[in-house]
Amino acid sequence: MKVPSKKGYIWLLIFSLIGLVVVMLVASLLHLKAVKDEPDFLIGISQPNLNEPRQLLMNNEIRKEAEKHKNVKLIFTDAAENSEKQVHDVQKLMKYGIDLLIISLNDSEKLTPIVTEVYKEIPVIVLGRGVTGYDYSLFIGSDNLSIGKKSGKLAADLLGGASADVVEIKGAVSSRSVEETSRGFRDYLSQSPSIQVDKVIVGDWQRDRTEDELKRILPSSPGIKLVFAHSDAMALGASRAIDALGLSNVQIIGIDGLDTVNGGFDLVKQGVLSGTVTSPTGGRESIQYALDILNREKVIPKKIILPSHVITQKNTRELGAASDPSLKQVASRMSVNPKKMKLGVAVVGSESSWRAANTESIKNAAAQDLGIDLIMQNAEGSQDKQIEIIRSFIQQRVDVIAFTPIVESGWDDVLAEAKAAGIPVILTDRKVKLEDDSLWTTFIGSDFVEEGRRAARWLVEHKPVSGETQIVELQGTAGSAPAIERRQGFEEVLTQHDGFRVIASEVGDFTTESGQQLMRKVLQQGKIPQVVFAHNDDMALGAIKAIEQTGLKPGKDIIVISVDATKLAFQAMLAGKLNMSVECNPLLGPQIIKAAKDLVAGKEIPVNIITAESIFSQETAKRDVTTRKY
Repeated sequence: MKVPSKKGYIWLLIFSLIGLVVVMLVASLLHLKAVKDEPDFLIGISQPNLNEPRQLLMNNEIRKEAEKHKNVKLIFTDAAENSEKQVHDVQKLMKYGIDLLIISLNDSEKLTPIVTEVYKEIPVIVLGRGVTGYDYSLFIGSDNLSIGKKSGKLAADLLGGASADVVEIKGAVSSRSVEETSRGFRDYLSQSPSIQVDKVIVGDWQRDRTEDELKRILPSSPGIKLVFAHSDAMALGASRAIDALGLSNVQIIGIDGLDTVNGGFDLVKQGVLSGTVTSPTGGRESIQYALDILNREKVIPKKIILPSHVITQKNTRELGAASDPSLKQVASRMSVNPKKMKLGVAVVGSESSWRAANTESIKNAAAQDLGIDLIMQNAEGSQDKQIEIIRSFIQQRVDVIAFTPIVESGWDDVLAEAKAAGIPVILTDRKVKLEDDSLWTTFIGSDFVEEGRRAARWLVEHKPVSGETQIVELQGTAGSAPAIERRQGFEEVLTQHDGFRVIASEVGDFTTESGQQLMRKVLQQGKIPQVVFAHNDDMALGAIKAIEQTGLKPGKDIIVISVDATKLAFQAMLAGKLNMSVECNPLLGPQIIKAAKDLVAGKEIPVNIITAESIFSQETAKRDVTTRKY
């Protein structure tokens, strides 16, 4: 055996070292690749059950959307209809180190505390049933009241004015969404006295239970001509019961419109159901917004309400599973004639600093997008002038119209003209009250009812006296959505607590002058309240002037609370004159531009996009005033 020379040993050592370096380098590269391939985001999905077709479809939509993103990993749990188990499921997901929680609640009241707890640490997206309060990142759901009304209209149309008894099948006994759906259904049918809800049963969302219950009650109810079920699964159970009993001429409608085997869309096509109203699961959207939240996108709404459509045998072919055919008209027009998108904005007026910030936000957002041709006109507080402006936009063939309605009613004709011209309409800041809600596409703004609730909740927590607390309310413009809904939310909370009484409720117009005049009038009548609730900051600032003119100290002798949280309100809080303001975010420009662009691209967008907002008080004003942009 030949022994290597000294020189050979040296070369052998060199080659060995080179080999070791190569191995280490390869291993390091493989490790880096493995680290790179690891998911950036771990998302936990907490489901109340996987018995309902709706929950199964929601999971499938979540999975399908997540598969488009290689940096996302999902963990699913199933609470099997047990709220206590769902609490433990969420706690388990937190131990796994999830970055964001998506939760569909089994019971809103029982699950609210755990959602609040999780929200303190990570973002939370709530699907379907809402929690009590505001402790979540985003709520995605449906407008149950609207779905109920659409179901009522569908029932009335199917019955054609004939006298009839109706069976209503609810999904659960105590559920806000169920009660809202039922209220909407009955509200619409109240216009048709010949149609009566004769029987109500609880199907617990189960097909078999619904079938059994209907077999029990239908033989003794010969006047039943229509069954309204709060889900398509229960509607299918109703169909089987009717077939088993050999009954005929009984119409069946459901809710969900799922595009699955034996889903509502399929059942209508087969003729098993007479119709259904879609109620999207929000699964796809939850992943889209989850990534926006995790990637720290700037504009994240607080709530989105997804659109619903009536499905009948007549429109299944043209409607598809859940799309709005009118949007295709807009997209096709843009594809034939690609150009800058013309956005017509009819500004309501210049009544407040909030409105000035809102108008400037739209201008700035449009200026930053080279594809937008903004045409903006000011109605100067006149509904007639605003209608004229909208008609001029229609004549100019703009692609999208956005406007803030001065009052809720009186828009039917002009919006019908916009629809006939194929121009989608975006409502901003305020809503309209119309029989045909297809005349507008989406609402972008605040939840005014919730703003009223939040003002009242703060007042309950900071009750100024042990006995009766007397309140003066300064309302906004008569007939406007903010005035109506802020009052509604404020009263809703206060009626749940003893010791609060509104001694005067005066109607103003959101201006400082009206706030001062109305408060002076109340004080001259000898009414000295402990609290003033103004529907916006400008009226609150006017009320403060009137209070000071009497020698009283606003913020101390009389608590003053308002809505908007503008810089002027912050200055008043820093001066100790305003106690609290609920934020009403005017910076809607980016969301309006995004919605308009999605519409001309033929995308279906949420029917309601609610902005994220906070509460500010004297204690937090100094810290937060530097961040105010309006």
